[in-house]
This record gives sequence, structure tokens and C-alpha cells, in this order.
Amino acid sequence: MINGAHVILYSADAEADRAFVRDVLGFPHVDAGNGWLIFKLPPAELAAHPTDGEPKHVFTLMCDDLDGTLGDLSAKGVTISQPASEAGWGRLATVRLPSGADLAIYEPHHPTAHSL
Repeated sequence: MINGAHVILYSADAEADRAFVRDVLGFPHVDAGNGWLIFKLPPAELAAHPTDGEPKHVFTLMCDDLDGTLGDLSAKGVTISQPASEAGWGRLATVRLPSGADLAIYEPHHPTAHSL
């Protein structure tokens, strides 16, 4: 059966975003060849939400302490593109990747499934 999940971030500057994930986030990785890095992700969850609009997929990192995480990232020179705000289900912020894309990070208020 299923033994994992593979997430793809399409990027205008994949090399810079790979370096960000490797050097700033510190995710372990393998080199699939020619510098094509594939990163080990932290434990993950999957949720299906209803929508009135077009179906889409969203990739969001999770943390236990959003303010601390944003402070650590800011100290490493990362731009906080959307400051932390309350969303009911958790606290949400976004950081700017080197490519200019935003990456969401949130601290959930709900029970999590990633450690089951």
C-alpha cells in the first residue's frame, strides 16, 4: 500500500528554494542526481476540505510555537511575508522563499494526526 507522500513545489528559482530548504530549514535530503535534491519532510497530515471554488492543493508546514519559529527564521534573514494571525483552527503566517513564492506555516489549535 501507500508508504509515503511526495510533495512538489514548482518554483521560478528551484535552485534557490532548494538551498533554502536545505540550509535554512535544515531538512535532510538525498541527491537524486545532478544536484536534484529530494527532502525528507517532517511527519505529515492530509485533510480534505470542501470548496465552492476550483479544487486546489495547499502545502503548509506545521510547528508547535509559531512565534518562536518565525523568530528563528527571521534571525536567519527570512522575510515574514504575512505576520502571524489567528485563524480559529490555528495561528497562520507565511514566509517568503528566495523564488518570491510564499510558504505557509501554522501552529494548530486542533488535535493533530501526524504523530499517530
